[in-house]
Formats: sequence, C-alpha cells, structure tokens
Amino acid sequence: MPHHWLPFSILIVALLFVDLVLLQRPGRRISMRAAWIWTIVLAIIAFGYAGFIASTSGRQRGLEFVTGYLIEGSLSIDNLFVFLLLFRTLKLGEKQQRRVLLWGVVGAVLFRGLLILAGTALLERFAWVQYAFGAILAFAAVRLMLARPGVAPPGGLVRWMRDCCMRWTDATHLALRSLLLVILAVEVTDLIFALDSIPAVLAVTRDPWIAFTSNIFAVLGLRSLYFALASMLDRFHLLHYGLACILGFVAFKMLAARWISVPVVWSLAIIVGILVLFAIASTLAPRPVSSELKG
Repeated sequence: MPHHWLPFSILIVALLFVDLVLLQRPGRRISMRAAWIWTIVLAIIAFGYAGFIASTSGRQRGLEFVTGYLIEGSLSIDNLFVFLLLFRTLKLGEKQQRRVLLWGVVGAVLFRGLLILAGTALLERFAWVQYAFGAILAFAAVRLMLARPGVAPPGGLVRWMRDCCMRWTDATHLALRSLLLVILAVEVTDLIFALDSIPAVLAVTRDPWIAFTSNIFAVLGLRSLYFALASMLDRFHLLHYGLACILGFVAFKMLAARWISVPVVWSLAIIVGILVLFAIASTLAPRPVSSELKG
C-alpha cells in the first residue's frame, strides 16, 4: 500500500512526539496512571487503524492486522521481563531507563522493518522457507516452555553488561559509553525476540504492509507498557507458558498450512483465549519467589 506510507509515517511521528516530548519530558516522573492511559490510547489508535484497513482493504486484512498486533504485543511482554531484569541488574534509574527504551524503540522499528521485508521476500521466492520459519517457531516455543520465569534468555549478555556498566560516574564520556552498552544490550535482546515474533506474524499474513504496521504499533507502545507494568510483571509468572503456546500454535499453522487452513478469526480467538487464560492463572496460582527478580 504505497499510498499509505506518508499518512502512516505522519501518524507515527505525531504519536512519538506526544509520547517523548509532551508526556515524558526530562525531569518529569512517569506515573503509572499516565503510562496506563497512554498505553490504552495507543491500543485504541491501533484498533482504529485496523478498522481503517478493514474499510479500505477488506475485513480479512483488518483481522490479519489485529492478529499480528496481538501476537507482537503479547510476545513483547516477554521482552519486558528481560528488560526489567537487565535494568534491575544494572540498577538503572528511571531517567536512564527512559533514555535506553527510547533508542530501543527506534532501533526496533528499523530492524523489524528490515526483517519483515527480508522474510516476505524469502517466502515469496522459496516455498521451503515457510517450513524453516515453522521449525524456528516450534523450537522457540519449546525453549520458552522449558525456561524458568524471570531468567533472561541471554544470561551471559546480562552478566557481561553488569560487569561493563555498573561503573556509572559523573564523567560524560564514561556515562555515555555505559549508556551505549545498555542500548546495545536492549537492541540485541529485541533482535533475538524479533527472530521469533516476525515469523509468527508472517504465519498470519504475507502482506508486508500489514506485518510492518502491526509490528510498529505494538513496538510503539512498548515504552509506556513497560512503565505501566513495571511493578506488576512479577505477578504474571505463568504468562511465558501462554506465550509458548501461542508460538506453538503459529508454528503448527505455518507447518500444516499445506493441509490445514486455519481462518484468521479462529487464530485471533485462540490467541486472545490463551492470553486471558494464563493471565488469570497467574493471578490465581501462588507466585514462586525468584531471587533474580528481587529489587
């Protein structure tokens, strides 16, 4: 949809301006209430954009956008667990967290755009890539199912960052060097998760525009969602099992596409059902004590 690039870009720039300049000005503390309100506003705008796509390109495309948005948004929550562990390990204050997440979002937009373009091009040219993506998702689902809650997947990366960045000083060049290292860690972590989430979205839609815009809307709300959930993430200790089930489902959908066609409406219902089920289970089941996530 080339004619949509300009208005979409203007919308994203406007939302970033409101987020970074008006709501999160330097020296202003981010309240949980403000973070939740902005997260909800971004979600409403995303669903409004889905309605716009449905009205201009058909109901099927609109459903694909919503499904891709929910897949990326739910998998981003697992990303937030890793960011929380990283920031706690490095003892970053709110100001440093805001700065790191800002550049993390910018980098995520660029990297995910490139991955989506590359993924869709490969799927159009080589049929076997679909099964390779399905195998990657199946492996990611098993890995996530076996992982311990609250443990960052690249544990060595967290330890290396802690050794490199714990020396925060007043010297500008040292502080800048430490900040760049933390941003690098966030970008690498996001890239690792994108290798799972991008194939998951491409299992729902092969339209690069739908895949890209749904990803960008999900990533756009990542900063506000982090500050909204920062004090609550520990409570969702079973959610990573639900994310593993989502990855397993989209892996099955991609691997079995030749024989079984799962309608987008069913995919959307299954993903929402999994998220609700494990979110409720997390609140009802006792939470294990994790020394690694203690403040």
